[in-house]
Amino acid sequence: MRMIANRSAQSSIEVVVVVLPESSIMSFASVLDPMRAANRVAGHEVFRWRLLSADGQAVMLTCGVPIAVDGSFTLPVVGDLLLIIGGFNLHRHAGKRFLATLQECARHFDIVAGVESGCWLLGRSGLINGRKATAHWEELEDFSQAFPELEVIGDRFVIDGKYWTSGGASPTFDMMLHLVAERLGPALALDVASIFVYDQMHGPTDVQPFVSLGRIEARDPELAAAIRLMERTLERPMTVAALARRLSVSQRKLETLFAKGLSTSPGAYYLRLRLQVAHRLVRDTGIPMRDIALRCGFDSLSAFSRAYRREYRTSALKMRSARGAGVTPDASDKR
Repeated sequence: MRMIANRSAQSSIEVVVVVLPESSIMSFASVLDPMRAANRVAGHEVFRWRLLSADGQAVMLTCGVPIAVDGSFTLPVVGDLLLIIGGFNLHRHAGKRFLATLQECARHFDIVAGVESGCWLLGRSGLINGRKATAHWEELEDFSQAFPELEVIGDRFVIDGKYWTSGGASPTFDMMLHLVAERLGPALALDVASIFVYDQMHGPTDVQPFVSLGRIEARDPELAAAIRLMERTLERPMTVAALARRLSVSQRKLETLFAKGLSTSPGAYYLRLRLQVAHRLVRDTGIPMRDIALRCGFDSLSAFSRAYRREYRTSALKMRSARGAGVTPDASDKR
């Protein structure tokens, strides 16, 4: 990495953080706090950052917290690391002028990173054409369809040359720890992680899970393996007996694992996973209902409709009508 190779141990990395309205406070904190903690642990200012918004005004995050900024994202902007944090409704907050500024500014940074929906802005700007990139797991398919010239992969964060993309708040924390490790060494990155009692440090090629298992993976590895198998077979769901055989456990043991670990049965949990995916597709896309039913493992539209109504107390058609699915420009505007 040029930025690291050309710097002494005592010099600061100049960081510009551009935050858009309707971004997540978790993603915002996952960018800033690792740098703050690294400065504290290192005993000097390893990172020096500025916060910018598109218009220089304070930014309102999705949780209702306003973030004061140091200025507007206008030329000239230079530094070592440029981070773009995006959230909902990008089309309202980042138009052609923003993209033009991003294209020009990217030339003057050693690393340019898209955080959460910030990856969509890197895609729209054309900066990552022909490169590998990732997005939040809910948006991977839409992201890939929107930018067919990209190699979209479901890793937690992706580094391709000077362009970095992350798939969410926790992957962004991992990405920043990776940066700290590159700049100051893995021991200091571990110290930073320890400040936040973060004991699940991930590498860039770790896959984004559909279900975040947390400590279940260590406490109940057989239960975790069952959930991961369910994730992989949503389109063609298996019977509970077949799941048990694939996992090399008895059906009774599988049922006991789910009862103790999640207070539900394997079949009920499996159905809930399928309906959660269906709910997102109903709410956030214009995919025909019959196709959604097939993609989520229902052999008929009527079976899907009945299951959806039981789970969400309304029909899939009414939910889509109420949420205006398929109207906004891309999936990054909906999460």
